[in-house]
Amino acid sequence: TQTAGLAFGGGAPNTTSTEEYDGSTWSAGGNMGTARRNIGGCGTQTAGLAFGGYISDNTNITEAYNGTSWTSGGNLGTARRNMGSLGTQTAGLAFGGIITGDTAATELYNGSSWTAGGNLNTARRGVRGAGTSTVGLAFGGYNGAYTGATELYNGTSWTSSTSMATARSGTGYAGSQTAGLAF
Repeated sequence: TQTAGLAFGGGAPNTTSTEEYDGSTWSAGGNMGTARRNIGGCGTQTAGLAFGGYISDNTNITEAYNGTSWTSGGNLGTARRNMGSLGTQTAGLAFGGIITGDTAATELYNGSSWTAGGNLNTARRGVRGAGTSTVGLAFGGYNGAYTGATELYNGTSWTSSTSMATARSGTGYAGSQTAGLAF
């Protein structure tokens, strides 16, 4: 949220850094266990989730944040990077991204393990998301060209919706399925 933000990992070289935002300033949080970039993430400042990403290749590592420190969680079923993500620490969603090429695969997290969900209609990397694991929104990305493809998730499957006005990938993102924001 605007007054309790969380940033973690990223960079080149990869980093384990975590920073917390209180609405006016950033301060250091507990470091992640594994340095990586192109990570998926969801949740809140005191109940965050980081998954997948890139170390020297794709990884399936999952870590949970409690507002102070990171602990290991159940690994993604498939190692991937640059995926879309949304939801909470106990109901997270990873979708799209790069496995060996662009993927449409979706996985759901229940707080301890990942299971397969319905595939996106359009495979892509750099896709972004908003909402929850049962009322989700996926938008934008790249699959050989920038796309404005938009899809809605109902907890089981994705349905195509009206595309973004400007095709793009890797945007900032926030919101819900009915009030999403790409910037």
